Amino acid sequence: MVDRSNAFGWAANDESGVLSPFHFSRRENGENDVTVKILFCGVCHSDLHTIKNHWGISRYPIVPGHEIVGIATKVGKNVTKIKEGDRVGVGVIIGSCESCESCNQDLENYCPEVVFTYNSRSSDGTRNQGGYSDVIVVDHRFVLSIPDGLPSDAGAPLLCAGITVYSPMKYYGMTEESGKHLGVNGLGGLGHIAVKIGKAFGLRVTVISRSSEKEREAIDRLGADSFLVTTDSQKMKDATGTMDFIIDTVSAEHALLPLFGLLKVSGKLVALGLPEKSLELPMFPLVLGRKMVGGSQIGGMKETQEMLEFCAKHNIVADIELIKMSDINSAMDRLAKSDVRYRFVIDVANSLVTDSSAENLKEHVDHGVSITSRF
Repeated sequence: MVDRSNAFGWAANDESGVLSPFHFSRRENGENDVTVKILFCGVCHSDLHTIKNHWGISRYPIVPGHEIVGIATKVGKNVTKIKEGDRVGVGVIIGSCESCESCNQDLENYCPEVVFTYNSRSSDGTRNQGGYSDVIVVDHRFVLSIPDGLPSDAGAPLLCAGITVYSPMKYYGMTEESGKHLGVNGLGGLGHIAVKIGKAFGLRVTVISRSSEKEREAIDRLGADSFLVTTDSQKMKDATGTMDFIIDTVSAEHALLPLFGLLKVSGKLVALGLPEKSLELPMFPLVLGRKMVGGSQIGGMKETQEMLEFCAKHNIVADIELIKMSDINSAMDRLAKSDVRYRFVIDVANSLVTDSSAENLKEHVDHGVSITSRF
C-alpha cells in the first residue's frame, strides 16, 4: 500500500468544467521522487478542453495544470541531479515505460505507456492530478531544472507551449538554415512563443491571422517581420508560394487550403492545434506542390531541458496575465473566447498557502512576478 499525504487544489467535477476547491492525496516521496511545492502554474488550452471533456477522454474529478514551476522540498535517496531548494519544473508528462524505442531515443512523450501529469493513472492505479494545487510528487526523471535568469511566472508556460513550438522547429529542419521564412498561424499562447523562438533561430517570421487586431503588437513587441490577414484576398495572393514552413497553432476548426497556397514547393505545414472536429485535407495542393503536412506534440525530457536553456539564453518568456486561483473560472471563460494576452498563469503559492508558508516561500517567488500582467 502506497503512503499518502494531503494535498489541496481546484478541480472540475463534471463536463461543466467549473473548478472548485478540492482536497486529495499525493503519494509520499519515494526513493526516486521529488516533492515540489508549486509556485506557479500556466493555464493551457488543453486544460480547458480536458475539464469540459471536449475530447471525450476526461475522468473526473480533474485537477488540471501541466506548466508547473516550484521548489523542490524533498528528494529521494536515488536522486542526484536535483537537491532540496532547487527551482524546478514539471511539464506535460510524469512517466513512461523507459524501455521502448521512443524512450531509448529520448522521446518519452511518444511512449505508448506515457503517463500524463493529470487525467491519468500511475502504475499503482492511483489517479494523477495536476498543478492547480499546492504540491506534486514526481519521478525525478520527469522533473526539469529551471535555469537561472528564467522567471518562474512567465517561464512556466514554456513547459508546454514553449516545447510544443520548439520541438517541431528542430525536427522539421526549420533551424538548419537562417533566413528561411516561417508562417505562424494563430497568435495565441503557442503562436506568440513560436514568433519569439523562431526569431531567435534566425527565421523570417510572418504571423497569419483572421484579423489585423494584433498586427502592431506582433511586429512591434513580439518581433515578427510581417503580418498577413487571411481575409485580405490581395495580400494572400501576393504571399502565395513565399513560405518555407508554417506552424499551425489554431485549435478551432479552420480551412487548410489557404495555408497550403502560402507554402513554396516542398514547403512544410506542421499542425500543433487539436480541433474538436477533424479538418479537411485537400490532396491536390499537396501532390502538385510536393508539400508536406506533419504534426508534433511537446518533446522528450532531454529536448525540453534544452529548450529551457535556449529560452534563458535568449531571454524568451511568455507574455502572461498573472491571476489568483479564485479567478480561474473567469479566466477559463476568457480563454474560450481567446481573450488573453497571451497566457494565464496562476500565482499558486499566494493563492493556496497560509500566510506563514507564503512568507517562507517569499524568497523564491520574486523571480519577475508582476501583479496583473507580464510582457
